[in-house]
Amino acid sequence: MGRKVHPIGFRLGINKPWLGRWYAEGKDYTEQLHQDIKIRELVHKEAERAGVSTIEVERYPGKVKVSLHTAKPGILIGRKGESVKVLRTALEALTGKKIDLEVKEIKNPDTDAYLVAKNIAGQLERRISYRRAMKRAIQQALRQGAGGIKVTVSGRLAGAEMARRVTLREGRVPLQTLRADIDFAKTAASTTFGQIGIKVWVYRGIVMNVQPEEKVEATEGVYISE
Repeated sequence: MGRKVHPIGFRLGINKPWLGRWYAEGKDYTEQLHQDIKIRELVHKEAERAGVSTIEVERYPGKVKVSLHTAKPGILIGRKGESVKVLRTALEALTGKKIDLEVKEIKNPDTDAYLVAKNIAGQLERRISYRRAMKRAIQQALRQGAGGIKVTVSGRLAGAEMARRVTLREGRVPLQTLRADIDFAKTAASTTFGQIGIKVWVYRGIVMNVQPEEKVEATEGVYISE
């Protein structure tokens, strides 16, 4: 068995930020960690069509700041901010604190590993050929400027009796280079033959520091693009 390290955890503090930025001890740590998981589950459930990828959680006294990275900020915010108000209300009921929502737009969704994985999962659930879905995702990522991409699917592919694993790769994916910006995600597609696991690695070039991203602030009824 090969010894594998999570590509994002391997680069924390180098070119990847922590998705949960807060400090707690003892029982408070356990409660807040489970609350973070519930926050992410709620956002993905309520904003399923908005293409939400990364969810960052920061905690302050009496307030929780939630940053959502989405490919479709218009759908997430809704008409006159209706959708984001509903989401904020649900998060406040869950946490019992004031929620500060910030929406950040993903400029190249085809190079975001989580969105690529969910896209492949959706195609497999619609009974599209797994090889066709993988090749299409790879072509779109390279067209959007990715330096390389690797996609692995495993399970009862095409309804086969025996589960197997298939991997396709194009370009460079340097997993051991700490300066490499590697985005990684995994998800599962629920098909009639069982679950099919999907893993995606996207290489987006060499970077040393985390760069500030363009953000869209979800205010009362309007959003402001910087």
